[in-house]
Amino acid sequence: MVKESNVDVLVIGAGPAGLMAGNALVRAGVNVRVIDKRPKKVVAGQADGIQPRTIEVFQSYGIAEPLIRQGNQMHLVAFYNPSPSGGITRDGRAPDVSAPSARYPFEITLHQGAIEAIFLDSMRQYGLQIDRPVIPTAIKLDDRPEVLESLDSYPVEVTLNHLSDEQEETSETEIVHAKYVLGADGAHSWVRGQLNFTMDGEQTDYVWGVVDMIPETTDFPDIRNRVAIHSTNGSCMVIPREGDVVRLYIQLSDDDAREVINAKGRIDKTRWTPQRLMAIAKRSFQPYTIEFPEEVNWWTLYIIGQRVASSFSLKERIFIAGDACHTHSPKAGQGMNASMNDSHNLAWKIAYVLRGWADPSILKTYELERRKYAQDLIDFDRKFAKLFSGKPRTEENHDGVTHDEFLAAFQQFGGFSTGIGIQYSPSQLTHPDNQPLAVQIEIGKRMPPQIVLSAANGRPYELQDFLPSDTRFKIVVFAGDLDAQVQRGRVEAFASGLGREGGVLKRFGDRTKGSKSGQEEGGEVKGIVKRKPWEEVFEILTVMAGKKETVNYTSVPTILRSHWTKVFVDDVDTQGVRGGKAYLTYGISPEGAVVVVRPDGYVGMVASLEGGAADVETYFASFMRPSTLP
Repeated sequence: MVKESNVDVLVIGAGPAGLMAGNALVRAGVNVRVIDKRPKKVVAGQADGIQPRTIEVFQSYGIAEPLIRQGNQMHLVAFYNPSPSGGITRDGRAPDVSAPSARYPFEITLHQGAIEAIFLDSMRQYGLQIDRPVIPTAIKLDDRPEVLESLDSYPVEVTLNHLSDEQEETSETEIVHAKYVLGADGAHSWVRGQLNFTMDGEQTDYVWGVVDMIPETTDFPDIRNRVAIHSTNGSCMVIPREGDVVRLYIQLSDDDAREVINAKGRIDKTRWTPQRLMAIAKRSFQPYTIEFPEEVNWWTLYIIGQRVASSFSLKERIFIAGDACHTHSPKAGQGMNASMNDSHNLAWKIAYVLRGWADPSILKTYELERRKYAQDLIDFDRKFAKLFSGKPRTEENHDGVTHDEFLAAFQQFGGFSTGIGIQYSPSQLTHPDNQPLAVQIEIGKRMPPQIVLSAANGRPYELQDFLPSDTRFKIVVFAGDLDAQVQRGRVEAFASGLGREGGVLKRFGDRTKGSKSGQEEGGEVKGIVKRKPWEEVFEILTVMAGKKETVNYTSVPTILRSHWTKVFVDDVDTQGVRGGKAYLTYGISPEGAVVVVRPDGYVGMVASLEGGAADVETYFASFMRPSTLP
């Protein structure tokens, strides 16, 4: 008899996109299951670069510490070009991250297996394990309107084959009935194929090799920096990794590229060896020397291609994420970052719909936001790959790429490549009105970091740490100087509108009768703290203007200070080093402003204090379902 089961969300694929989804969903209390065809997790190679914005996302889930501790940090990038005397010469170094507002002004490199382990450890705390080795063999969607519209239905049916450890035979067949399915099963996605989604774009003629190893000896002075090498022998990139490991990206010549591509236009690794890659690297490094070990940690070959899926979802019940949606070159370090941020964008939206808190139409914003990002990524990657793979300008090649052109492009694309500059388009979840009230908090972008002080005890905090990915919306009130009577009146009017009968907090926030938590978000308050009913949905933070020596957190209206740890002052710390720049940096005037931050850390809207409660209510009414408590 075939086994059957029900699940709210089935995630197919336990790579970075699938694990991010599984971790986010199980933390949100969703009944989620993750399957993978691999009998074991990745142990070497694959993706390895984590960008500054993704580090912020890890921090928001409380898992940045092991990433930072285990990984290698890249702070500098060096540029090498052909030398008039032969070989290569360094033309300069620059910061690896060109995004001024980055909280973490560096990239982290760590092999994919270790990154996956961070997610696995996190999910284990919530009782979620990966089902391996399991492969899906059939998927179908009941697309009758009455079924799709019901939150109680399980319209997706997936047939699974549980394999033996040797993956040679099926040990059990299972039919899973799911409310939602996420295909995070890679560039050759089975789910995408079953949905008949196409991958639209183009394939270049550039073929690159990748090799991970520990150099035995080298006199190359930038072996522990990120390095872009343009040589007459071809281009090469150096990526230092954890410990003494170094990754090399090595461009194959046109003749070598033709050798490794088979009749179907795909790479045939049997026609090549890692030793040949390292021989090319040796020539590219001249006059510097580098000696390689006989055995390498991992290696592969790939053709640079840029493609985006024709659709990211079917009826907002079956989704795809990560490499199943978009493929591009790995040189700018976007693949794993884009994949994980796809899932980060989608998970909280599914949780809201499953809870009955939001209209299912918010699921349409996944494709709206992430597909536009994928298209922008492809456009960026196309330009970057062409610059990187193009031949350098020399006396013999006046049409080649100059150092200044490459450096300018590197810095120009910095906001995008780091993830810091990603901006989501206007939608139900992103209302661009009132941008002038907080000029430097760009609506649709992630909330920038800033140090503020606890108004109760003067302790400095990073404001981003009070915006965790806990599925709650954060309402950040910049209250201004409450010692000024006019300003205090503005704040009290906003507080009154927010908390009135039928206002935002009661209309959309009363989902429970209150709950007890052993530790408040922010990590500082131990013991038993009773949350107000609306605190299951909303977190209110207040940032005052003033001096730590004279400000009183009790001056803040009660509804805007659910706990003393939620009230801050924009002032410099007792050492005179940190803080005191929030209003200035954010572009907020003394009249203050209200900033609504989505559960994924992106700014949804900005409002004024005068009449702002009505604007906030309008925002949430555009996608939230009113509370249904008796």
